[in-house]
Amino acid sequence: MTIDLTLELKRFIQDNGESFEEELLFEASTVREKINTILEVGNIDLINNAHKLVSYALETKLDELRQFAKVEGIAWATHSLTLSFKLEWVQAIRRTLWTFLQRYIAENNVQIKFFQFERQINSSIDQFLNAFFISYSAYKDELLKAQRDLVENLSVPIIPINPTVCILPIIGSIDYYRAKVMEEKVLTEVGRLHIQTLLMDLSGIAVMEAEVIDQLKKIIDGAAMMGCTTAITGLRPDVVRSMVRLGVQFERNTQMVGTLQQALSIYFTN
Repeated sequence: MTIDLTLELKRFIQDNGESFEEELLFEASTVREKINTILEVGNIDLINNAHKLVSYALETKLDELRQFAKVEGIAWATHSLTLSFKLEWVQAIRRTLWTFLQRYIAENNVQIKFFQFERQINSSIDQFLNAFFISYSAYKDELLKAQRDLVENLSVPIIPINPTVCILPIIGSIDYYRAKVMEEKVLTEVGRLHIQTLLMDLSGIAVMEAEVIDQLKKIIDGAAMMGCTTAITGLRPDVVRSMVRLGVQFERNTQMVGTLQQALSIYFTN
């Protein structure tokens, strides 16, 4: 395959662009119904991108092809677009390209080194897919980590009241994973903010499993080792009964106060 023939085939596709696009849309029967939606949601023009991929594949511009795939992967991951649509679209591009190669050969009565050309085209498109999925996966992992970090911070909101007193309101269910996150966040913030008193409000907790109660005690003991006194407020009867049944005992410097309002009154008075 010579460079001239590559350029001639590229020109042939450009000259028959409308026919190429019609064939492509026919091949990608599922995706063609989503083209406008994908354009609106992700500002991704599938038709123009198909022409770009064909151009890079024909000219074996692998660096540009991989960079293009990386950008595409990030765009699809950012907007949570369906991967099956992308796979169907690229495979449709591959089939359409081969269809037009056959037309070009028939119309121009030319000879090509078929197997060499087959390796060039299919290898380029496969490299695009590989780079796309790697980029998509890596960026998706980054998004999930960022979202998980945000959720973790929101699930353990340590609120400074003054330079030495902070509130930790805990709302909703606590499983072992959230308790471990809480332990890391509390001990980190005690050290960073030099917290002397932590008001841990549990009024939003109705049920607490045994392993979570044990983990909570470890958090309080760890904070105490760093010079931070914990005041527990808002314990509900069911949680108290669980603690009594398990024989849970806190350190002497752990204060038990009925409500958060009472705790604020005590510690701000002092």
